[in-house]
Amino acid sequence: MYSDYHVHSSYSDDSTYPMEDIIKRAIDLGMNEICFTEHVDYGVKVDINSNPSKMRSYYPKTKSEIEMMKNNCNYSEYILEYNRCKRLYKDKINIKLGIEFGMQVNTIDCFKVDFDRYDFDFVILSCHQIEDKEFYNYRFQEGKTQAEYNRAYYQEILNVIKEYKDYSVLGHLDMIKRYDKVGIYPFEAVKDIVTEILKQVIKDSKGIEINTSSFRYALSDLTPSIEIIKLYKELGGKIITIGSDSHEEDHLGYKILDVKRELKELGFEYFCTFNKMEPIFHRL
Repeated sequence: MYSDYHVHSSYSDDSTYPMEDIIKRAIDLGMNEICFTEHVDYGVKVDINSNPSKMRSYYPKTKSEIEMMKNNCNYSEYILEYNRCKRLYKDKINIKLGIEFGMQVNTIDCFKVDFDRYDFDFVILSCHQIEDKEFYNYRFQEGKTQAEYNRAYYQEILNVIKEYKDYSVLGHLDMIKRYDKVGIYPFEAVKDIVTEILKQVIKDSKGIEINTSSFRYALSDLTPSIEIIKLYKELGGKIITIGSDSHEEDHLGYKILDVKRELKELGFEYFCTFNKMEPIFHRL
């Protein structure tokens, strides 16, 4: 089974890659299955979907801040195109309907509404921001020590997953290291809280993803790190997906086969795809 379970098309604010072009590229690469996982990040992006009540949990913003915000995935257009492509290419490749929820504690209620409304196969739960301050532009890290923003990142994830359960895997756990100007924060300094996160994930029958964007970011380790992956296995974790976090043509499927070999060397026997939120295990 050759699959990519983290794929963004032009329905994500940071990609212009048309869905149908992605599907054609996946077929050319010999993939059996792909899952689209478009971005939704309430609190930092404009909600263009039809539920104004979601705005009630947002922090107040100035007019200029709102004008600078990008759009969340337009669910209606996304699902319409997904269904069209699924019908058109059903004999050539399996295509799954996924989403990437960029979740923070103050936006949990918004995502509960979305999950109940749409029939997803797969949900990535990611943490891209805290208190509506994003990591990629360093707004959240500003004014904090390396210890403070690293521990706050993991604490936010733990707080979210204690309350929210309608997801499949945690996305790119430890992605804060992409945006740490000081350097890689020692794993031992956050091992306690990472252990709590992984225990909660396993208790809830959820999983983690291996995100191959680590190679594109020229990181010295996988995302999450090999230390975290080993800890997940030691604690009894078995549900793992592999995704490229693709936003353009050269990203699709990148290093996925290499990561499958790495997981096998680490002692894992299976990786997963999903159907209607249920994991399907495939031998590595």
